Amino acid sequence: MTTLIPALVAGAVVGSALGGLGGGGSVLAVPALIYLLGFTPAAATTAALLIVVATSLTGLVAHARDGHVRWRTGGLFAMAGIVPAAVSGALSVRIPAGVLTAAFAVLAVVAAVRIIRPRAPVRCEAAPAEPCAAGPADRTDAGRAVRAGAGLGTVTGLLGVGGGFLVVPALVTVLAVPMTAAVGTSLLVIAVNSTAALATRLTTPTSLDWAVIAPFTAAAVLGAWDGKRLASKMSTVALQRIFGASLLAVALFMLVDAVV
Repeated sequence: MTTLIPALVAGAVVGSALGGLGGGGSVLAVPALIYLLGFTPAAATTAALLIVVATSLTGLVAHARDGHVRWRTGGLFAMAGIVPAAVSGALSVRIPAGVLTAAFAVLAVVAAVRIIRPRAPVRCEAAPAEPCAAGPADRTDAGRAVRAGAGLGTVTGLLGVGGGFLVVPALVTVLAVPMTAAVGTSLLVIAVNSTAALATRLTTPTSLDWAVIAPFTAAAVLGAWDGKRLASKMSTVALQRIFGASLLAVALFMLVDAVV
């Protein structure tokens, strides 16, 4: 009972981040599982993948119903990341807990800064419901998308993060996908990469507290729907700044804890 309330609250926050921003849920799930719920770093990253798979699929359905998923673009990212996610997921269990925590904290700091101060999106005059027209440089971006997808898969498997905070900026700045569609499409990539990483992790013995994971996941799934509704009422910039500031505070705490 002592862990039920923290699990429900943390799950709701994680789900809201994924549903509203298309990413960031797992970078909050891991520290919540470690510091609030007593998971080891290895168990936390595995549990986070379970939670993120369920939550991202829920958010994906919601965004797909509104036509905000670019299936071809998301599929390209996702397919490129499957093998790297599986391989790095298998290797992660051999990395010391302190190293995993420090690496995760550094990545979270980078993600927070990137969310608070995103790159300027590619200019596009197309209507919001239509894809941006690719310029001359964009026609050769398939290779860049594949490389980005492979790198994302590696990070997903190693640190147990879905990587949506990396996918969304890449979709907007590299492939000229409108922000609304980038959020929905990122959930497709997160779901595929997280599933690939999770499949390899579950082949190795890991002690997981299902009494915590179950309510955490349930709250996250419900939070994903609320996050999508909230995103439609608030500006994307405001959501990004609130989330980024929270993530930066958590990341700095984790980094200090890992070093000290």
